[in-house]
Amino acid sequence: MKPPRKRSWTSARQLPMSNAMARTVTAAVLLIGDELLSGRTQDTNLKTIAEFLAPLGVEVCEARTIRDVHATIVSTVQHLRKTYDYLFTTGGIGPTHDDITADAIAAVFERRIGVRADALALLEAHYAGRGMEINEGRRRMARIPDGALLIANPVSAAPGFQIGNVFVMAGVPSVMRGMLQQIGDRIDGGEVVQSHTVRGKGLLEGNIAGPLAEIARAAPGVNFGSYPWMRPGGPRGPDFGVNLVARGRDPDTLAAAVQALAELVRAEGVKPEIDPKD
Repeated sequence: MKPPRKRSWTSARQLPMSNAMARTVTAAVLLIGDELLSGRTQDTNLKTIAEFLAPLGVEVCEARTIRDVHATIVSTVQHLRKTYDYLFTTGGIGPTHDDITADAIAAVFERRIGVRADALALLEAHYAGRGMEINEGRRRMARIPDGALLIANPVSAAPGFQIGNVFVMAGVPSVMRGMLQQIGDRIDGGEVVQSHTVRGKGLLEGNIAGPLAEIARAAPGVNFGSYPWMRPGGPRGPDFGVNLVARGRDPDTLAAAVQALAELVRAEGVKPEIDPKD
């Protein structure tokens, strides 16, 4: 590694201010299921939802994982739906006794819940096409709170639903992805958050903590993250370094921040990689 040079990153006065009028739209994700907390099932839905919402101008600001407990679901949904513009839930709308999310959402909005004719018709058509009958378990998946809008399920027919700013979707990742594709036109997004990465191979996070804080103070409209990695290396030893990430809505402020990060990496004698492909 080359010896560090004298640092010469952009000063606070040189970074442009962000657009204070940019509209911010926020969301929370609520992952429901005992199997997630026990470790039996590894969640992938949070990543999928966040990546779906980002280009729509909706920023996921909080995610929670909770058990299949009626009171817990009710209290958590009540809080999150009031705190954020949108709430997306996954899990608990299947055919078994522990699928209680629909009942909990009905309680949150003080709605009655029962088998809806339109939801049941979707299920009947789906199972008839496969030579299967609608048993009581499958009928449970047609139980929808009064007044809810259905979310189509192109994978297995059993619909999700929307009440107000709450979208209730399946926990099975392939089904949840299918449901997401049906709701894009129901979301009123804001300014899209852009993200850029500056990678420094061989960079030590402890060496840059102070200067990175200075850069962050100089760009209040940008969020900064520092993510070190260390992997077993070859004959030359371990492969390590830091990914510095800048996220923001204003292009000018973000571009200046990225250049400041690149200067910081160079000042440590490391060649910066901007938005590396791998």
